[in-house]
Amino acid sequence: MSLHKKSSKRNGVAVGDQLNGATKKLLPEGLKVVPLSPATLATTLAPADQLWSTSRDKAVKLRMEGSGAASYTPITIHQMFLETLEKYPDHPALAFKKEGQWVFWTFRQYYEQCRAAAKSFLKLGLERYHGVGILGFNSPEWFIADVGCIFAGGLATGIYTTNSTEACHYVAANAEANILVVENQKQLEKILQVKDQLPHLKAIVQYKGELQQKAPFLYTWAEFMKLGEDVPEAQLNAMIDSLRANECCTLIYTSGTTGNPKGVMLSHDNLTWTIRTTVYMMAVKPAEEVVVSYLPLSHAAAQVFDIWMGICYAMTTYFAEPDALKGSLGTTLKEARPTCFLAVPRVWEKMQEKMKAVGAKGSPLKKKVAGWAKSIGLQHSYSVMNGENEVPWGFVLANNLVFKKVRAALGLDRCRFCFSGAAPTSRETLEYFMSLNIPVLGIYGMSESSGPHTISSNEEYRITSCGRPIAGCKTKLDNPDKDGIGEICFWGRNTFMGYLNSPEKTAEAIDQDGWLHSGDLGIHDQHGFLYITGRIKELIITAGGENIPPVPIEDALKAEVPIISNAMLIGDKQKFLSMLLTLKCVVDDNAEPTDELTPEALDFCQRNGVKATKVSEIIANKEPAIYTAIQEGLELVNARATSNAQKVQKWVLLERDFSISGGELGPTMKLRRPVVLKMYQEKINEMYAVAKQ
Repeated sequence: MSLHKKSSKRNGVAVGDQLNGATKKLLPEGLKVVPLSPATLATTLAPADQLWSTSRDKAVKLRMEGSGAASYTPITIHQMFLETLEKYPDHPALAFKKEGQWVFWTFRQYYEQCRAAAKSFLKLGLERYHGVGILGFNSPEWFIADVGCIFAGGLATGIYTTNSTEACHYVAANAEANILVVENQKQLEKILQVKDQLPHLKAIVQYKGELQQKAPFLYTWAEFMKLGEDVPEAQLNAMIDSLRANECCTLIYTSGTTGNPKGVMLSHDNLTWTIRTTVYMMAVKPAEEVVVSYLPLSHAAAQVFDIWMGICYAMTTYFAEPDALKGSLGTTLKEARPTCFLAVPRVWEKMQEKMKAVGAKGSPLKKKVAGWAKSIGLQHSYSVMNGENEVPWGFVLANNLVFKKVRAALGLDRCRFCFSGAAPTSRETLEYFMSLNIPVLGIYGMSESSGPHTISSNEEYRITSCGRPIAGCKTKLDNPDKDGIGEICFWGRNTFMGYLNSPEKTAEAIDQDGWLHSGDLGIHDQHGFLYITGRIKELIITAGGENIPPVPIEDALKAEVPIISNAMLIGDKQKFLSMLLTLKCVVDDNAEPTDELTPEALDFCQRNGVKATKVSEIIANKEPAIYTAIQEGLELVNARATSNAQKVQKWVLLERDFSISGGELGPTMKLRRPVVLKMYQEKINEMYAVAKQ
C-alpha cells in the first residue's frame, strides 16, 4: 500500500482538518496553510525506500499502518505549531524570570520569535541540513534557537553544558554546525578554543550576558534577532514549505560513556507523531497543563517533554534557574505549581532525602501522625494500582492532615502526572511517594525511540514497571532466557532514522526487519507491563560465567542502609562480587559533594551512637558502628541472593560522593560505570589483590 494514500483521524477529526482559514490572519502575509488530506499527503513526504538513513539529507520510509495510531497523517514541526497557534494564540507559552518577576510570552509571540530567529539563521548562511549547536541551560532562547533552526531547514543540535572543549568540538564538527548558540562566556570560551578546527562554523551567538570581546563572527542575542529583519517572509515561507515530515530535523547526541557520542537523527514525524500519540494516551488537557523545564535539553526526554509537548498541547512552560539541581528547583516548583512533572530517579531520591530530614526534626506526635498517614497512603495507592479503588478508613483525614500539605510544600499540589525516567527508580523511593499519595509513574525509552516508548498512566501502572507501549508501537523481547528475560526491541514511528554518518553503528541498532535493539534487558508481566531488569553492557559476567544485573543488588543495599548514597557493583571476570559505596553528603552551591553528612545521614549516625558529622571522620576511624551496619545490611541482601555467585563479599567506602562534575554521573545523573571503573581502579585492585595472593 502506498504511503501517500493514508489519512488519519484523531478525536474524529483528520489532523489536517483542524487547520482552517482562522489561522491565516495570525500568520505573516504570504504563508499558506495547506490542510492535510490524502491528496496533499504526497507533498508532506520526501521519496524514500528504506526505514533507515545515515545521511543528513536522505529521507526515510515511515512505519505507517492502515489504521490506528500508526496511521496518523505525518506532519512537520511547523505544521504542529500552526495547529496550536490557530487555537490558542494568546495562551501563555513560556514563563521566565526577569529581575525576580515572572514574564509570560504567548504562543503568538513565541511563534513570531521562532520565525525571526529562522530568518537570522538564513541571513548568517545556515545551509540546508547543517547543524545549529545549542550549548547552555534551558531558556526561551534555547527553545527559539531550536525551533527557529528547524524552520530554517537546519538540524537542531543540543550540546551538554557539562561537555569538555573536546566533546563540544566533536559534536559541532559531526553536525557540520554553521552556527553555535552559547549561553555565556564560560561556554563561549570552550568554542573559541576550537573555532579554527570547525570549517563549517560561520557565527557564534551568546544569549546571556554581554560579550567580553568583539569579533565579526560574534553576536549578542539581541543583535542576532535583528539580523534577519530584511530577509523576505517569502524566503522563509519557501523554506518552510520545503520541509518534509520524513526528513531529519534534530540531532540528539548520546552521552558517549564509551567512545565518541553518536548523533541520533530524528525526523519531523519522529517528534510530531511520538508526542501526539504519547500525550493523547496521558489524557492531557490542551491549554491547561503547566510544566517546569530544568533537565538538560540536549537529552531526548527533556526536549520532548519541554519543547514538543508544550507546542503540541499548548502547555505553559516555566524555566527553572540554572542552579535547579543544586537546590533552587523546589522554589520554582512552588511558584509554577506544574500539572505534569518529569524527574530522573536521583531527583526523586533527593526530594525523599529532604522530606525525611524535615520529618526527623518533627515532634514525637508529628512523627506518629505522619507514620499513621503514610501507612494508609501506601495501602490506598496499592489499592488504586490494583484497580480495587477501595478507600481505606482514615484516608480523607490523612489526606487533609498530611498529603495535601506535603504536595503543597513540594509545589506538586496541582500535579496530575509525576513521571520518572532515564534510569530505574528503586522500589523504596516509589513506595515512599506512594505512601504520600504521590504515585510516580514509570516511563521508558531512549534517544533512538524519540524519547518515550512505554508509558504508565494514573489508571494503568505497576510499581517498578515502566508501563506499556505507546499506541501504534510494539515491543518484543529478543532471545529470552528461561525466566522470560530478553533484550527489549522497539517498533514504531518513534524509531529513529539512524546515526549520522555511522552505517555500521546503525546496523547494530536496527536489525534487518527494522526492529530497534535497545541493549536493555526486560520482562513482561501477564498484563503486558514491561519491567527493566538490567542493561546488556552493564551485566557483570563473573569468572564462573554467571550473568548478574547490578542494579537490583545496588538498590537493595541502599534500601537496607539509608546512609549510603551511591553503590556500584564490581565483579566482571572476577571470582566474586564487590562494591564501591559512598555516603550521603551535603552538596554545595556548585553541585559539588562536600565532606558534611546530610541530615538523614546524621540521623542514621545518632541512632547508631556515632558522633561523626563528616564523611572523612567515618572513613578515617573506620567507624565500627557504621561499618557494622553496612556489613549487616549487606548480609541481609546476600541472604536473598538467588545463588552464591550473586553474594557480595567485599566493599569499600569512598571519600567523596559521585557527581556530574566529578565525572561519575552523566548529565541526567545516570551512573557512568566505565568511568567509575577507571577512576577507582586502584581501590578495586586492592579488594581483589588479597584474593589473588
